[in-house]
Amino acid sequence: MGKGGHRLSTAFDAVNTLPALSETVTRVSKLTSKEGASEGELVELVESDAAVAIAVMRAANNGGGPRGRISNVPDAVEALTPAGIRAVAGQLETYDLFQSVGNWERLPERFRRHAVATRHASERVAELGDVPGRDELAAAALLHDIGQLVLMRLYPGYDELLADRALTPEERTQRERRELGIDHTLVGGVLARRWGLPSVIASAIERHHSDEATGLAAAVRLGDMVVHHSQGELVSGEAMAAMAEASDLAPDRLKQIVYEFPHAAAPRQRRGEPCPLSKREVDALRGLAEGKVYKEIAAEMGLSASTVRTHLHNVYRKIGAADRAQAVLVARERGWI
Repeated sequence: MGKGGHRLSTAFDAVNTLPALSETVTRVSKLTSKEGASEGELVELVESDAAVAIAVMRAANNGGGPRGRISNVPDAVEALTPAGIRAVAGQLETYDLFQSVGNWERLPERFRRHAVATRHASERVAELGDVPGRDELAAAALLHDIGQLVLMRLYPGYDELLADRALTPEERTQRERRELGIDHTLVGGVLARRWGLPSVIASAIERHHSDEATGLAAAVRLGDMVVHHSQGELVSGEAMAAMAEASDLAPDRLKQIVYEFPHAAAPRQRRGEPCPLSKREVDALRGLAEGKVYKEIAAEMGLSASTVRTHLHNVYRKIGAADRAQAVLVARERGWI
């Protein structure tokens, strides 16, 4: 292996051990130590930290669980079991909020926050548009910028290029190609494949800055731009409109997302008990309230029927409901749906 190849391999290895937020790992340990830990809650927790999501997805696809093409966090959680998730998370290096971590400095927390924000924005795009594969979308959004972590290891001045907010995200990517001969989307796709992740995820990462992006890549690109815009950064209105069209998102819906983000679209709950349900559990319960069967709810949410069934069983357990009718009644009375 040449010197360049060795440096690239070293950079890949560094990202393999990306630190996770210590609070996330602590919460994973507590949740998975409880008997009957909710898979829905565990999925939400794993998807709150890109480093944990990466570790879980890798383990599910590479020996930590049944080998296969597991393309999303819910399936990975189901394959590994709560005990397996606890073991995977427990092996991660961690960092505390407001503190640097080794030679990563403060990058892991900055990366985590942008990844999670892009996941939320992309999911909102899918909710108001028409993007199949919601769980795959969440995974692709969380991992969309992993190539940047590699390039930071390879090129000492890369962070300055990344910090140039006089350019749109697409213009920064073009500058990467001019100055480095490669960009973070291609590197990210290579890394995802090295991790054994399925092509649906690697392809979305590779194409999330492409003008021809469709499907997951288009939703991730639009979600990424929504996040950058919410932080006062430059974005291309034309590119946003094109990605909205590719996601079957009407112009007024795009304006709604941009106007709302990062605030929740639902009205603030001012009275009643706090809702103990995850977002996916609420969505599944709302489907029941609309008279839909598991298969219909699954198709609408981009999940498998078995995953929807798991979410609803978790709902019944959390709120002490005997059946779907009682669960819907309780949720309506308390203003959760």
